[in-house]
Amino acid sequence: MGKYILTLDQGTTSSRAILFDRAQNLVSTAQKELRQIYPKEGWVEHDPMEIWASQYAVMMEVLAQSGVKPRDLAAIGVANQRETTVVWERATGTPVYNAICWQCRRTAEEVDRLKADGLTDHIRRVTGLLPDAYFSATKLKWILDKVDPRRERARRGELLFGTVDCWLVWKLTDGAAHVTDATNASRTMLYDIHRGCWDDTLLDVLDIPREMLPQVVECSGVVGHADISGIKVPIAGMAGDQQAALFGQTCFSPGEAKNTYGTGCFLLMNTGTVPCESRNGLLTTIAMARKGEVQYALEGSAFTGGAVIQWLRDELGLISEAPEAEGVAASVPNTGGVYLVPAFTGLGAPHWDMYARGCLVGLTRGTGRAHIVRAAQESIAYQVRDLVAAMEKDTGLPLTTLSADGGASRDGFLLQFQADILGCGVRRPVTRETTALGAACLAGLAVGFWRDTDELRQLWRQDALFTPQIEPEHREKLLAGWHKAVGRSLDWAER
Repeated sequence: MGKYILTLDQGTTSSRAILFDRAQNLVSTAQKELRQIYPKEGWVEHDPMEIWASQYAVMMEVLAQSGVKPRDLAAIGVANQRETTVVWERATGTPVYNAICWQCRRTAEEVDRLKADGLTDHIRRVTGLLPDAYFSATKLKWILDKVDPRRERARRGELLFGTVDCWLVWKLTDGAAHVTDATNASRTMLYDIHRGCWDDTLLDVLDIPREMLPQVVECSGVVGHADISGIKVPIAGMAGDQQAALFGQTCFSPGEAKNTYGTGCFLLMNTGTVPCESRNGLLTTIAMARKGEVQYALEGSAFTGGAVIQWLRDELGLISEAPEAEGVAASVPNTGGVYLVPAFTGLGAPHWDMYARGCLVGLTRGTGRAHIVRAAQESIAYQVRDLVAAMEKDTGLPLTTLSADGGASRDGFLLQFQADILGCGVRRPVTRETTALGAACLAGLAVGFWRDTDELRQLWRQDALFTPQIEPEHREKLLAGWHKAVGRSLDWAER
């Protein structure tokens, strides 16, 4: 058996390849930024061929720079940005349109029509989701309306649909495998998470031919082989990025939760083999499908997490590099009453307002650069706190410790403020690339690289633990100001 697991981690802003050894050490990594395409206000796209080219390039780069040979690979795991929608020609592998990113809001009016037609309860009951332009279903309908309005090619199976995991595996296997895993399927707003199949009602309503849909497989198991320099390497792990991070944080039991601080913020709590229906604006989703068992999770998503720091850098020019935000934020004792609500593409859970927009409030003549940077940092933690509060109401379980990962988890100021505003501990692992690690673990378990989940727990290592440092009364005052600011951002855009 090979000595390493290779993870392909295709994200919203970059494609990465990471090699792990048996001790879960990060042996080598390669990364390439992904171009963001904004055709209109609120529209976000990626070039599917650029997704593939960048992912293939970093896969070969990480092997070249590490000296690891393809024959040394035990398996490949795939983690991906979820909901992003790709349609391509079966015969040529040519995308028919750009990938519509999960952040894109172009189908908000279509979602409003679904709600007006009384489908909210059906969507909630069957898919675990709330009707929103965030998910794949209406993006897929939009592409079909544009390129195949009569659905003739799609019904003949000439056009294929997939989320990014599906697209990458199809390319890696040279078209031999048209599959998606259960976690990604559960994010399309087309999949029955209880019966484990595509939902006929939603396919009919959106006029989506079943012939173009991928086969749904478990997250851990060999689904095909990638030919790397003549060596056939099994593709044995697949999961959406947030479910992969939940697994990588060893949240295998009900009540265990993690938050990924990436482009967005994504909080997931494992609820076990019984789905928990939220009454507080959260989503019920599949956490993992493995060995014939499905585990579920509650999920809350904040669309703009670390992206607000990119905004400070790229659009406002308040910082030159993202890591600079930590020191700038810490240079002032507070925000001076300033709150930033980064609802640039609407608000996710628990508000689910597609028409919310960003706002900066509480400005005075004394407001400076550092106050705005700090307000941006704090906005990430406030959004996570709103998700935790909703999750605690749904489950009746107080969160005692939150596992943190993602690029922004390196920021000590952010995680300390997160612990302060949550009133509980926040733990950060030594291996912060938990999305990639989770996909590696799923692949490794499938081929016997690791024995079982008990071994994975033993391998997990803590880097830092942040504990609350403020008084409860101060916490409540800060939260009251935040919720007042959120109220200013709701229902802002013209319908």
